[in-house]
Amino acid sequence: MPQSFHYDEAFSRNIGWVTEAEQRRLRAKRVAIAGLGGVGGSHLLTLTRLGIGRFHIADLDTFELANFNRQAGASMRHLGRPKVEVLEELARDIDPELEIRAFPRGVNAGNLEAFLEGVDLYVDGLDFFALEARRAVFAACAEKGIPAVTAAPLGMGVALLNFLPGKMTFEEYFRLEGQPEEEQLLRFLLGLSPAMLQAGYLVDDSRVNLDAHKGPSTPMACELCAGVAATQALKILLGRGKVITAPRGLHFDAYRNRMKITWRPGGNGNPLQRVGVAVARRKLRKARR
Repeated sequence: MPQSFHYDEAFSRNIGWVTEAEQRRLRAKRVAIAGLGGVGGSHLLTLTRLGIGRFHIADLDTFELANFNRQAGASMRHLGRPKVEVLEELARDIDPELEIRAFPRGVNAGNLEAFLEGVDLYVDGLDFFALEARRAVFAACAEKGIPAVTAAPLGMGVALLNFLPGKMTFEEYFRLEGQPEEEQLLRFLLGLSPAMLQAGYLVDDSRVNLDAHKGPSTPMACELCAGVAATQALKILLGRGKVITAPRGLHFDAYRNRMKITWRPGGNGNPLQRVGVAVARRKLRKARR
């Protein structure tokens, strides 16, 4: 028989890992997620199950067959429908009392102020190649003192970076300003993943095409990202536990059975990083030849 919704009962199994008072605090928090594709949709649903009560969500894309291998909401009945619309429905199926503000044109200069208004935390779900939008959102978060989390799906693992108020910013870490797109992409990849744990088991590198903005992906990586990002969200929003902040990051690879805490003082300005980016640049040029 259909039952009426009761928040306390729906999320009662969270209690024990959080207190009842902490669960009430989570319900009052507002989280912004830009991008509802590979990781963003999973972020929204996982954070909804954690009991977060308010969201701003942004995406301008629709679901297509190529999304089926990894994206929450990608299914036959959702083909051609806006991702922001589908994910809002799925989240409300979990918590019909959610407060959600949707931005169906994605996040851009015209709505960035509204997108981050009243937000307690930003969780990055933008496409890997959406560097202009990503830089704008992270810069605005730094200016407004909003904590920002990015968890990148790499191979069959996750690479995490947290950018907190008063700490190293996204731009200070990645150093993308004034660089051509290809250089920005290389710097972003190496900055996310200084350890590059995923590189050893890529079986067909012809599927990586920076010019076409395409690359291989796995569902395992996206789900790992959602779990890791939601854990960081809990710690940041409740002020609990140690939070790793840039220039430190965390990279866990389930295929390699390895986890590394990375540390790159100066971010991509670090000598080790400059060497890594130079090596990646040479490999890319060789592959093109």
